[in-house]
Amino acid sequence: MSSTMTERVLVVPTDVFHRLGHFQGFTKEVDRYIPELFEPAHVSFRPRAQVEEDRGFKQLIPYVVFLHRDAQGTQSVFQYTRGKGQGEGRLHAKRSVGIGGHISAEDTNGAGASGGGDDPFNEGMRRELDEEVRIDSPYSSRCVGLINDDQTPVGQVHLGVVFLFEVESPDVHARETEIIESGFRPVDELLADLDGFETWSRITLEALFGQEA
Repeated sequence: MSSTMTERVLVVPTDVFHRLGHFQGFTKEVDRYIPELFEPAHVSFRPRAQVEEDRGFKQLIPYVVFLHRDAQGTQSVFQYTRGKGQGEGRLHAKRSVGIGGHISAEDTNGAGASGGGDDPFNEGMRRELDEEVRIDSPYSSRCVGLINDDQTPVGQVHLGVVFLFEVESPDVHARETEIIESGFRPVDELLADLDGFETWSRITLEALFGQEA
């Protein structure tokens, strides 16, 4: 049996999200959403095979964007193409600026849905980062927003929590062989070619670096 069939992933009821304020696209109102979404009474781990088709739940997904600013102030973002063996099958062959994935019940270290004294969301995010990339630079990180896209089948059952990792040097390298054509590219170049990116990346690039950001 595949890991997708047996894996239990972190979810929150969609109606909790709607009660806080439904939005389409990107919001920077982190303080409005994060505390309530991650209340132990709201989050749980459910079989991934079930919730992938159940709009009654949103799977909570960390989405890490790597940003570098050079001495002249030019901003560059780490981007890559998803190979066929990587992650969500509905996103293959798309370019992306986000690193992350599902938070598994294994990230609780047996502490239950809320993780007890642990932090399963951040544990899962660190695990995903360690699996997918090697970060060879000092960096600072912060949560900068959330993504919701109810216009695609993938987006209807996922809610992205976006983190910006600002690296001192552009030394982030792919570990997984399915993360291909990777490297830092100037923000302006990425904004000029949004059609080649997966939906969450388009939303994130426009929200963080677009004209009205």
